[in-house]
Amino acid sequence: MLQRIGVSLEQDLLEKFDELIEQRGYTNRSEAIRDLIRDQLVQKQWAESSQQSMGVSMLVYDHHTRDLSQKLAETQHDHYAEVVSTMHVHIDHNNCLELLVMKGKNNEIEALGEKLASTHGVKYGKFIPATTGKDLK
Repeated sequence: MLQRIGVSLEQDLLEKFDELIEQRGYTNRSEAIRDLIRDQLVQKQWAESSQQSMGVSMLVYDHHTRDLSQKLAETQHDHYAEVVSTMHVHIDHNNCLELLVMKGKNNEIEALGEKLASTHGVKYGKFIPATTGKDLK
Protein backbone atom coordinates (compact mmCIF):
# COMPACT_ATOMS: atom_id res chain seq x y z
CA MET A 1 0.00 0.00 0.00
CA LEU A 2 1.31 3.41 -0.95
CA GLN A 3 1.40 6.05 1.81
CA ARG A 4 1.69 9.79 1.27
CA ILE A 5 3.87 11.81 3.63
CA GLY A 6 4.84 15.45 3.88
CA VAL A 7 8.40 16.70 4.22
CA SER A 8 9.42 20.23 5.17
CA LEU A 9 12.73 21.49 3.76
CA GLU A 10 14.50 24.81 3.57
CA GLN A 11 14.32 26.35 0.07
CA ASP A 12 18.10 26.12 -0.45
CA LEU A 13 18.19 22.43 0.49
CA LEU A 14 15.21 21.67 -1.75
CA GLU A 15 16.87 23.43 -4.71
CA LYS A 16 20.05 21.37 -4.22
CA PHE A 17 17.98 18.20 -3.94
CA ASP A 18 16.12 19.05 -7.15
CA GLU A 19 19.46 19.59 -8.93
CA LEU A 20 20.62 16.18 -7.70
CA ILE A 21 17.37 14.58 -8.88
CA GLU A 22 17.82 16.08 -12.33
CA GLN A 23 21.49 15.04 -12.57
CA ARG A 24 20.65 11.45 -11.65
CA GLY A 25 17.67 11.27 -13.98
CA TYR A 26 14.87 10.72 -11.49
CA THR A 27 11.42 11.50 -12.79
CA ASN A 28 10.18 12.81 -9.43
CA ARG A 29 11.18 13.53 -5.84
CA SER A 30 9.37 10.46 -4.49
CA GLU A 31 11.62 8.07 -6.42
CA ALA A 32 14.73 9.87 -5.17
CA ILE A 33 13.52 9.79 -1.56
CA ARG A 34 12.68 6.08 -1.85
CA ASP A 35 16.23 5.39 -3.08
CA LEU A 36 17.71 7.38 -0.20
CA ILE A 37 15.64 5.37 2.28
CA ARG A 38 16.63 2.07 0.62
CA ASP A 39 20.29 3.08 0.82
CA GLN A 40 19.98 3.65 4.55
CA LEU A 41 18.20 0.30 4.98
CA VAL A 42 21.03 -1.48 3.13
CA GLN A 43 23.58 0.25 5.36
CA LYS A 44 21.61 -0.90 8.41
CA GLN A 45 21.56 -4.43 7.01
CA TRP A 46 25.35 -4.32 6.67
CA ALA A 47 25.67 -3.21 10.29
CA GLU A 48 23.99 -6.50 11.26
CA SER A 49 26.87 -8.79 10.31
CA SER A 50 24.92 -12.04 10.34
CA GLN A 51 22.78 -10.99 7.38
CA GLN A 52 23.08 -12.72 4.00
CA SER A 53 23.98 -10.09 1.41
CA MET A 54 25.71 -9.40 -1.85
CA GLY A 55 28.75 -7.30 -2.64
CA VAL A 56 31.09 -6.43 -5.48
CA SER A 57 34.85 -6.30 -5.31
CA MET A 58 36.56 -4.16 -7.93
CA LEU A 59 40.27 -4.63 -8.59
CA VAL A 60 42.66 -2.88 -10.95
CA TYR A 61 46.07 -4.46 -11.42
CA ASP A 62 48.98 -5.00 -13.81
CA HIS A 63 48.68 -8.59 -14.97
CA HIS A 64 52.46 -8.70 -15.52
CA THR A 65 53.06 -8.40 -11.77
CA ARG A 66 54.76 -11.60 -10.72
CA ASP A 67 52.34 -14.27 -9.44
CA LEU A 68 49.56 -11.69 -8.84
CA SER A 69 47.00 -13.26 -11.19
CA GLN A 70 47.70 -16.65 -9.62
CA LYS A 71 47.32 -15.28 -6.06
CA LEU A 72 44.02 -13.62 -6.92
CA ALA A 73 42.73 -16.78 -8.59
CA GLU A 74 43.78 -18.93 -5.62
CA THR A 75 41.98 -16.63 -3.19
CA GLN A 76 38.84 -16.80 -5.33
CA HIS A 77 39.04 -20.60 -5.52
CA ASP A 78 39.50 -20.77 -1.75
CA HIS A 79 36.18 -18.91 -1.49
CA TYR A 80 34.31 -20.47 -4.39
CA ALA A 81 31.06 -20.57 -2.41
CA GLU A 82 31.11 -16.78 -1.94
CA VAL A 83 32.37 -15.75 -5.40
CA VAL A 84 29.26 -16.01 -7.56
CA SER A 85 30.62 -14.47 -10.75
CA THR A 86 33.62 -12.61 -12.13
CA MET A 87 34.24 -10.31 -15.05
CA HIS A 88 37.73 -9.60 -16.39
CA VAL A 89 38.36 -6.56 -18.60
CA HIS A 90 41.62 -5.67 -20.35
CA ILE A 91 42.04 -1.94 -19.80
CA ASP A 92 45.22 -1.71 -21.87
CA HIS A 93 48.27 -3.85 -22.62
CA ASN A 94 49.27 -4.09 -18.96
CA ASN A 95 46.28 -3.27 -16.78
CA CYS A 96 43.18 -5.27 -16.01
CA LEU A 97 39.92 -4.56 -14.22
CA GLU A 98 38.33 -7.45 -12.41
CA LEU A 99 34.85 -7.41 -10.87
CA LEU A 100 33.79 -10.14 -8.47
CA VAL A 101 30.17 -10.55 -7.41
CA MET A 102 30.02 -12.14 -3.97
CA LYS A 103 27.25 -13.55 -1.81
CA GLY A 104 27.40 -14.54 1.84
CA LYS A 105 27.45 -13.14 5.35
CA ASN A 106 28.21 -9.43 5.32
CA ASN A 107 31.36 -9.55 7.41
CA GLU A 108 32.76 -12.56 5.51
CA ILE A 109 32.37 -11.18 1.99
CA GLU A 110 33.56 -7.74 3.05
CA ALA A 111 36.69 -9.34 4.56
CA LEU A 112 37.21 -11.29 1.32
CA GLY A 113 36.87 -8.09 -0.71
CA GLU A 114 39.40 -6.33 1.52
CA LYS A 115 41.77 -9.30 1.29
CA LEU A 116 41.65 -9.21 -2.51
CA ALA A 117 42.12 -5.42 -2.60
CA SER A 118 45.11 -5.59 -0.26
CA THR A 119 46.87 -8.32 -2.23
CA HIS A 120 50.39 -7.11 -3.04
CA GLY A 121 50.37 -5.70 -6.57
CA VAL A 122 46.74 -4.60 -6.75
CA LYS A 123 46.83 -0.94 -7.78
CA TYR A 124 43.27 -0.12 -6.75
CA GLY A 125 40.68 -2.15 -4.93
CA LYS A 126 37.28 -1.35 -3.55
CA PHE A 127 34.54 -3.42 -1.96
CA ILE A 128 31.01 -2.21 -2.64
CA PRO A 129 28.30 -3.57 -0.32
CA ALA A 130 24.96 -4.46 -1.89
CA THR A 131 21.88 -6.39 -0.84
CA THR A 132 19.89 -9.40 -1.89
CA GLY A 133 16.92 -7.04 -2.06
CA LYS A 134 14.56 -9.48 -0.37
CA ASP A 135 13.74 -7.09 2.48
CA LEU A 136 13.36 -4.00 0.27
CA LYS A 137 10.20 -2.90 -1.53
